[in-house]
Amino acid sequence: MKKVLSIAALSLACIGAVAALTGCSKTDTTKYDLSDGGNVINIRCWNNEFQGIFRENYKGFDHTDADGNDILKNGKKVVWSIVPNENLGYQNALDAQLKKQKTAAADEKIDLFLIEADYALKYINSEYAVNVNNLGLSDADLSDQYEYTKQIVRDKNGFMKGTSWQAAPGLFAYRADIARDVWENDDPDFVQGKISDWTKFKAAAAEMKAKNHYMLSGYDDAYRAFSNNTSNKLVNGTKINIDAKLWEWVEQTKEFTDKGYSHGTTLWSNDWTHDQGPDGNVFGFFYSTWGINFTLKGNALADSSQPEEKGNGLFGEYRVCKGPASYYWGGTWLVGCNGTDNKAEVRDIMYELTCNKDVMKAYSLKSLDYTNTKTGMKEVGNDTNYGAAFLGGQNHFKLFNESAEKINLANVTQYDQGINEKFQESMKDYFAGKATKEEATNTFYGKIKEIYPALTK
Repeated sequence: MKKVLSIAALSLACIGAVAALTGCSKTDTTKYDLSDGGNVINIRCWNNEFQGIFRENYKGFDHTDADGNDILKNGKKVVWSIVPNENLGYQNALDAQLKKQKTAAADEKIDLFLIEADYALKYINSEYAVNVNNLGLSDADLSDQYEYTKQIVRDKNGFMKGTSWQAAPGLFAYRADIARDVWENDDPDFVQGKISDWTKFKAAAAEMKAKNHYMLSGYDDAYRAFSNNTSNKLVNGTKINIDAKLWEWVEQTKEFTDKGYSHGTTLWSNDWTHDQGPDGNVFGFFYSTWGINFTLKGNALADSSQPEEKGNGLFGEYRVCKGPASYYWGGTWLVGCNGTDNKAEVRDIMYELTCNKDVMKAYSLKSLDYTNTKTGMKEVGNDTNYGAAFLGGQNHFKLFNESAEKINLANVTQYDQGINEKFQESMKDYFAGKATKEEATNTFYGKIKEIYPALTK
């Protein structure tokens, strides 16, 4: 009898585990405050990437008025609130507005807000994020999305509270002209063979140096290829855990700085941006999907006012390969906000821009971005007639397909943005010879104490 009971108990436990993973075998009993009839749709984000996608691909968009607001075909107005991400600026501004959500006037309530993987859990497990099923998105609507993009936005009960238009596996984008200068060969398979692990990557950096080229632009470039391959979470309970992989990044970056393999720039700085253009002298950059189309392509041009075609700066001179390690970087999720009075529009925006395969595939083909449709991306990756002009005719989707299914966000915590930013920031004095590693580490813990007082060493 006891054996029978144990099996039954085990079966129930398995059912509960599956429900937590799928979010479709349980009923969400949360009472969300959702309605229709609002006149203004308020969207909060940290840059204009999604705004551009919305204007170019959302079927309900009509025009932008003189004040920069977007007007839908049904007459409703979309108001964008954009606050940069750096130093937790976006999160702080969003948090302040969310606290006012219950008492805010109807047309001032947040309807939709965007989040990143580095802090997704903070919002997904809050009272403000709405289960997408309650907004009207079915499991069938979401079935073609990559599993990790759904995993990261499941709350502690297994309910999915956000949806993304992109998956963000990373690759190494390199300059074909520099590859030809150093190795007389720019083929992606050949270059991959030269940098397929970190030992080879360092050897290649020495070869670049011998020909007066930098391997990387700055201190931060390789960070995600290390930080996304950690064995542990950055925070365990309240204890900060700096994984061995991060210390590997520190030692390699210090070596690259001392040997002149790196140009010593900082991510997103003007010098870093300049290094990606025709006057730069850097071999390559670690970029995920959004980076190639949203950042690198524009930085590579000599004149952004001229056509995007060969002859304009480095257009056509970049290629991509896997690089020394698989990794992902970023990704953006749309979250319906509890209290929205534009439920129908929120659902429609989320469906059209993250679930509609035809819309996303078309966007990928014109933008180079890798979108969140498994079947669509496989179709493009297997299309022998497709080639990205910016990448010299290379089909980069094929490489992204090989990496996307391997992404695992099991070690993500809600503190990752702050810890990643402050760790990189604090180590720069060590790289530049202005502090010892111990001093830089103590600086890091001091910075973390300011933004996350509850965390300990």
